[in-house]
Amino acid sequence: MTDLAILVVAGGRGSRAGEGLPKQYRALRGKSVLAHTLQAMAAGAPDAALAVVIHADDAELYAASVAELPEATRARLLPPAIGGASRQESVRNGVEALAALAPKIVLIHDAARPFADRALITRAVEAAKAHGAAVPGAPLADTVKEIGASGHVTATPDRGRLRAVQTPQSFDFALILAAHRAAAGSARELTDDAMVAEAAGHRVFVFEGAAGNFKLTTPEDFVRASHDLLAALPDIRIGQGFDVHAFDASKSEVWLGGVAIPHSHGLAGHSDADVLMHAITDAILGAIADGDIGKHFPPSDQRWKGAASSIFLEDACRRVRERGGLIAHIDATIACEAPKIGPHRDAIRESLAKIMEMDVSRVAVKATTTERLGFTGRQEGMAALALATVRLP
Repeated sequence: MTDLAILVVAGGRGSRAGEGLPKQYRALRGKSVLAHTLQAMAAGAPDAALAVVIHADDAELYAASVAELPEATRARLLPPAIGGASRQESVRNGVEALAALAPKIVLIHDAARPFADRALITRAVEAAKAHGAAVPGAPLADTVKEIGASGHVTATPDRGRLRAVQTPQSFDFALILAAHRAAAGSARELTDDAMVAEAAGHRVFVFEGAAGNFKLTTPEDFVRASHDLLAALPDIRIGQGFDVHAFDASKSEVWLGGVAIPHSHGLAGHSDADVLMHAITDAILGAIADGDIGKHFPPSDQRWKGAASSIFLEDACRRVRERGGLIAHIDATIACEAPKIGPHRDAIRESLAKIMEMDVSRVAVKATTTERLGFTGRQEGMAALALATVRLP
């Protein structure tokens, strides 16, 4: 038995947010909404088991979202449960999947709410312990009108007694499992888990919600979420990277940004000698003050002989994500007389953007000569300089 499990409900088809994808899999600042939500849950409850309910058609989308998570978070995920025709049925399937684990408390949370923080999660757990069934609620700022079929006002409820209910909703696990089993097959639509508990005769406590814990539904919500994510990353860092490699006459292509460019010479190095990717990797590591490539991938280690430099760059990006940050921009310059970089610039940018899981518009690659001065001017090798802008909590 574990004390706490968090069930994230991600089986919906909601597409009002646009782009054709279910909203929980839409990209938001470099990773899916579901990945943001799972990471928020993992950070807010470090000891909780994590489970997700997904649609039967979404196995590949789910796997891609999980791949965006830090390894420590992935290790806490249980196998996904498959949802049903309604939210109520989907949650029941998820709760049933947790039955073997038998947690004391379960939090049930919408995948489209990526901003639940640790304080809210702590309040949810404590409320479930004290009351057995509890939901977060936010006071209403606007006056609410009840209207009839004609559109005329029939009543004005006292807004002081009303709350906009959010998730995570929290329950004694045995209580909500029994309540969902009792509600199975009911003709009445139960739109949240509090209603399921109420239908089983339980009183539901409302604890303090959070204004920032909004649900992504419309395109405007995604614009707000994008701004909120940046606002949560106020620590802006600039890292610099610089690398050089000599030419090797035994090779017939140069690797730049993960793209092989035919040339009379290649570059010499322990790995694939991708001078551009090495400079960018060191720039990212510099921004988070975490050493350099040599610290993490020493050339004395034969495992990295001939290795693709994408391994180094992916590792640096992972280190940023594990700190809860994002890479906002890359600006890189290649110095060489030859080969010509211009014809390959877009392919290099696209390759780098894919490796770093960034929009290509945030990756700048330039090239220059040194007017035949120095070792690059004598065509003895190539150099690269990079700047990385990183945002951290």
